[in-house]
Parts: sequence; structure tokens; C-alpha cells
Amino acid sequence: MATLFERLNKGRPPSAQLEEKDKKRQAEEALLLPAQKLLDWLQRWEKDTVSARDIRTYGPKSIRDKKSAIHSAEVLVHHGWLIPKKMRRYNARVWQIARKPIVRPPVAAE
Repeated sequence: MATLFERLNKGRPPSAQLEEKDKKRQAEEALLLPAQKLLDWLQRWEKDTVSARDIRTYGPKSIRDKKSAIHSAEVLVHHGWLIPKKMRRYNARVWQIARKPIVRPPVAAE
């Protein structure tokens, strides 16, 4: 005769699969969290364009280093919140902000 815990545990997936899914979800959230902070900040940014220099100077403190600022902006480009602009300088990074009327804008559409 099976115990109560064995019967309750019968329909559950193995815990290793759950841990793997949880790790993937946490990794995705770790990549999207700085981009979400940047997006929240961009909603208050008054100008129509933003540069990497603006993000590093005025943006959220957690993404003020060059690598995370550019990576967060590229995530927003991928999700359609920023549009890259062509500049005269080959190394200038400037983006057009795509303003969308939403209450709390998420990085990824769910």
C-alpha cells in the first residue's frame, strides 16, 4: 500500500527538471532586469533619442558601466523599445526611443 506522500508525489515532475527550469528562468530574469531598469528610466527621459553616453551619465546606477549599458540597450532594441540611429561617427551609439502608451512597460511581451 502506497503512503499518502507517494500518492501525492505521483503526478509531479522530477525535481531535477524543475530545478533546471528554475535556473533557466533566473538566468533570463538576470539578463532582463537591467534592461527593465533602463526601460523604466527611458520612460521618464524627456528627449526623443538617447546615447550610450547619456545612459552612462544619467541612467540607473546599476547599468552605468559601458558593457551593461550597451547590452541593456541592445536588449531593448531586440524587443522594439529602441531603434538604432546612423551617426557620422562609426563608434557613436545613439537610439531613437519608441514611445508606447503602456502603464508599466515590460521588456518582453508576455
